[in-house]
Amino acid sequence: MPTPFTIAVPDADIADLKSRLAATRFPKTIDGVGWGDGTDASFLRRFIDYWGRDYDWRSAEARLNAFPQFTEVIDGETVHFVQVKGRGTTNVPILLTNGWPSNFVELLPLVPLLTEPVDGVAFDVVIPSLPGYGFSSQPTRPGMNLTRVAALMAELMTRLDHDRFLVSGSDLGSGAEMALVRDHPERIIGAHYLNVYFGYPRPADPTPEEQAYFGKVDYWGFAEGAYAMVHMTKPASLAVGLNDSPAGLASWALEHFHKSGDTGGDILNAFELDDLCTILSVYWFTQTIGSSVRLYKEAFADPELSRKAPKHSVPHAILLLPADNPAPRAWGERNLWNIVRWTELSSGGHFPALEETEAMAHDIRAFHGQIS
Repeated sequence: MPTPFTIAVPDADIADLKSRLAATRFPKTIDGVGWGDGTDASFLRRFIDYWGRDYDWRSAEARLNAFPQFTEVIDGETVHFVQVKGRGTTNVPILLTNGWPSNFVELLPLVPLLTEPVDGVAFDVVIPSLPGYGFSSQPTRPGMNLTRVAALMAELMTRLDHDRFLVSGSDLGSGAEMALVRDHPERIIGAHYLNVYFGYPRPADPTPEEQAYFGKVDYWGFAEGAYAMVHMTKPASLAVGLNDSPAGLASWALEHFHKSGDTGGDILNAFELDDLCTILSVYWFTQTIGSSVRLYKEAFADPELSRKAPKHSVPHAILLLPADNPAPRAWGERNLWNIVRWTELSSGGHFPALEETEAMAHDIRAFHGQIS
């Protein structure tokens, strides 16, 4: 049986965080570069001041604890998860997974929209913390790649008496979703993806749309992808600074929220300060920022990541957002089986559960309606 879990950060840890934030040593900066060199210095000062002085962790902790949370030990790993039952006459299990630099906090706004019934149908929502993220345990041995993560998630859903379930994932979470579809297709009612994975092998005869997409992906990788290369190659070196300095943690993560969200140049166009502080506070208090970035090294060392799944009957839905390098449909059809829904939004970026909550919940419901 899952063990009920309540977040309870010691007062001393909160005081230590505030003390470190107050003592931040900001480097000298070049005037006028804004976000061009990374996290904007003036915004970072504002954020650090807010996080250390005005942000109320205890209020955030109470909001998080309003969601039923549990832990389950699977294969020696402690998996933390939120589980909220639907209120419908028909309840459909759904597993929601996130990526980096987010954590389970990102997905919580979807819960009330999915658990309330529409025409009698609601969802039993399960939101796990990936291994090494937040309140799940940190792997102590190499090999915790997305194939293994998917196996943990499949076993978690079995223990929750969900033989079959929907799944929706983004970023690294979508990699776990891909592995669930590949290795456990009989378990999956439908797979709802946020974009199409860019890393499948490229064809010798791409369509013009695919060729243009490859150019955008390659440029983004050159201009914006340095963080991922560090994660994939030297996560231990990076982890020390991020785990020891909350300002360093904030600067590293906020830059990614800014460049990957639909911010229009202002990060607060897409995200609330309190949401960003809560996501970062979870990393800080659990000391899991190092293990979270290490998942990149494990994920991209796994040859299964880029392998197209054997032919199966799992229906697929793709939700694309304009600020997230959306793939063309030809790329989706080339690499995924059974695409039954393809939706392109007019706004939003890499974190739609925060940026476009209602649209994402609606798309999940519409997808289920098509396949049920």
